[in-house]
Amino acid sequence: MVLPFSVEAMPKLEGFEFWSRTLGGARHVVAPMVDQSELAWRLLSRRHGAQLCYTPMLHAQVFVRDANYRKENLYCDVCPEDRPLIVQFCANDPEVFVQAALLAQDYCDAIDLNLGCPQMIAKRGHYGAFLQEEWDLLQRMILLAHEKLSVPVTCKIRVFPEIDKTVRYAQMLEKAGCQLLTVHGRTKEQKGPLSGTASWEHIKAVRKAVAIPVFANGNIQCLRDVERCIQDTGVQGVMSAGEAVPSPATRPPLSGAGGVRPHRGTTGPAEEPQASRSHHRRPHLPDWPALSGQWPALPWGWPGTGALSLASPSPAEGNLHNPALFEGRSPAVWELAEEYLDIVRQHPCPLSYVRAHLFKLWHHTLQVHQQLREELAKVKTLEGIAAVSQELKLRCQEDISRQKEGEKPSGGLPFFHWICQPYFRPGPKEESKENGGARSKRALEEEEGTTDVLSKNKQKKKLRNPHKTFDPLLKPKYAKCDQCGNPKGNRCVFNLCRGCCKKRAFKETADCPGHGLLFKTKLERSLAWKGAQPQLQEPQQAGPGEPGGFPEVVGGALA
Repeated sequence: MVLPFSVEAMPKLEGFEFWSRTLGGARHVVAPMVDQSELAWRLLSRRHGAQLCYTPMLHAQVFVRDANYRKENLYCDVCPEDRPLIVQFCANDPEVFVQAALLAQDYCDAIDLNLGCPQMIAKRGHYGAFLQEEWDLLQRMILLAHEKLSVPVTCKIRVFPEIDKTVRYAQMLEKAGCQLLTVHGRTKEQKGPLSGTASWEHIKAVRKAVAIPVFANGNIQCLRDVERCIQDTGVQGVMSAGEAVPSPATRPPLSGAGGVRPHRGTTGPAEEPQASRSHHRRPHLPDWPALSGQWPALPWGWPGTGALSLASPSPAEGNLHNPALFEGRSPAVWELAEEYLDIVRQHPCPLSYVRAHLFKLWHHTLQVHQQLREELAKVKTLEGIAAVSQELKLRCQEDISRQKEGEKPSGGLPFFHWICQPYFRPGPKEESKENGGARSKRALEEEEGTTDVLSKNKQKKKLRNPHKTFDPLLKPKYAKCDQCGNPKGNRCVFNLCRGCCKKRAFKETADCPGHGLLFKTKLERSLAWKGAQPQLQEPQQAGPGEPGGFPEVVGGALA
């Protein structure tokens, strides 16, 4: 196989030399996102200010054993524009991790070990953040990878509640051979609606304690926060994945809140955004805040309004809702949607990835034009998705034409729904307040008996079986098993379900014709058959050399 980007024979760079030379001193980093940081999305993010990207998390064991998995997730996603690139693996075995890394090292600039995934699937698979207490295992994994690979090994971690333990954890990884560390300032328990606020104090302590580059992840809610995070923690870069980042660079310089906005070149090698590029052209439409530079007043807890507490809204998905995050722009949604679809046509990916990205980009608009949500969910082709996106664009332009002078965005949004902006997942308390104590859909169905509109899952079942009913009043009633509560067999002699009946019939050597269990009958037939057979005499074994016996073995070999 001829590799498109062969690694030249040269000493492996380490630490800050690796960050500055191989990664180009990257400060704006797009995180690894399962099924979301595919090649097309990485290219879109790079066009809009991202300086380093990660692949989605790959399963090391599957990567080693499945050639198609390697081809679909890495080997076919190679292009010159997608560098520098770090491939991330989840693993819990040193040998498997290194085998996977060796298969991937010629297609990337570094290999990352995922030690930050807090999801239940990581707990069941015993990887991600659920390895953070197994320091001996992690030392062996990093040390072996550092010795065997031709590219550096990096790690992405979550913090412990205690700062000193987090520092010792980071120092252990550095000593084992980790060349760059990404620190997500949340514990593994902080996830979903309970994410709360990430601790920059933990990140700052780690940065001071190690001699390798550190990326920060957490609480990055605007481009100004990127600069503030770098200044306050001393990190070399900031990673964006699930953080809320409405772009503040479109507003005038802020006075009284840190003075003039810092110049992007003062803390590291970064280029100014080129607003004049062709794919940055803005449509000729009436002015709105994102284009005119007027940033509306934000409610407390939105980006740039002050420090967040644990009661703050949960993080939104910054890069996924606004790929122009690192440029400091909040463009019209259709601008980025159309550009992404153009890239997908050149670099195809599964339709589920495309649909998920469009749902996030158009999230706020789909709250207004909800009838198009179903259309986006049902289309089966890329062109079908593009058609729905085009229809959403037309609806937005109609909304713009009807916009009254001085009208403000609805729903507490800083911008109108057709502008890229984050979506904040409400915490449990906020969600219950928003729902007004409303019960779940399932509870309402059980009380009312049915709903006017069936769920998607029920609609699929209805298509397969048109006579199927979901009205609990019309469902047949079954008598319950005397032991386990499952439906019993109608003709079971024991009044049990088949599982319980089988156990009892076997134990008592009884029959149950209703369940087709004939233990007693078969035993009786077996005994009758044996009684009818003539007495069998056991043949006498003949000795070696006798007729019917085994031949003698001479010299240990058979003739």
